[in-house]
Amino acid sequence: MLLPRFEYRHATSLAQATTLLAEHPDAQPLAGGTDLLVDLRERRRQPKLLVDVSELGELRGLAETDGRIEIGGGVTVAELLQAPAVARHLPGLHRAARDFADYLTRNKATLGGNLANASPGADLVVPLLALDAEVVLAGTGGERRLALDQFLQGPRRTALQPGELVRVVGVRPGGWTQSWYKLGLKRGGAIAVVSVATSVRREADGRCADARIALGAVGPRPFRAVEAEAGLVGAPLDPASVARAGALAARAAQPISDVRGGADYRRAMVEVLVTRGLTEAGHPSAPRGAG
Repeated sequence: MLLPRFEYRHATSLAQATTLLAEHPDAQPLAGGTDLLVDLRERRRQPKLLVDVSELGELRGLAETDGRIEIGGGVTVAELLQAPAVARHLPGLHRAARDFADYLTRNKATLGGNLANASPGADLVVPLLALDAEVVLAGTGGERRLALDQFLQGPRRTALQPGELVRVVGVRPGGWTQSWYKLGLKRGGAIAVVSVATSVRREADGRCADARIALGAVGPRPFRAVEAEAGLVGAPLDPASVARAGALAARAAQPISDVRGGADYRRAMVEVLVTRGLTEAGHPSAPRGAG
């Protein structure tokens, strides 16, 4: 199917891009285009203007400062995989990038695009939620910061205002033991049936000091299982505590049944994968989560 007719503008600065997007509220930014072009072909979106932001230096780069890692919204999934800081400090995100779609798609798809598309099963969102990530949104009026959890508002809905772009994603990974698991119908190129990311901080005696459990593809948007998290704080990461957290996370899930899996199956897999990730956190020297 041919694409619908649209006007194309190639932005040469962040200011120009945000101005064009603000002046044309029905316009869409074009970065990697891996989701947008599919939506255009299937007529789910029919913007009159596409603003190409793929070459904006303001959306590129990765920096480490005082324990905080900032990743540009225009960084591609392939670049995440190649970044030593991501492999070293953000193993959950690194594994999610590895499991993301296929080789060609990873070369084009961007971090900001994956967040802004707000798919219930967005791979990169889940490990970032489990690390309390923050997004920096740039618009014609300047910048504002939001917790990623606030940024996500529903299926395909975010807090982005007309003219805004995801400029940076920031995270402080220090002290967290991270895991990532994705269940799909095949190893590569699959949409998630269930995805789970856990992050745990432990006391010197091995008890849980803090925990984050993020779930994808089992609700209208990726979300945290806060009741399961709270139940872990102060508890040993023993089989009983871990099993209880897995059950609470499964209870928090709101999956649907579709061609990829039934709701009951998805809920059961949430319990299995959360239990696996937390068990891994209790034994940090063990091999870590695979997709």
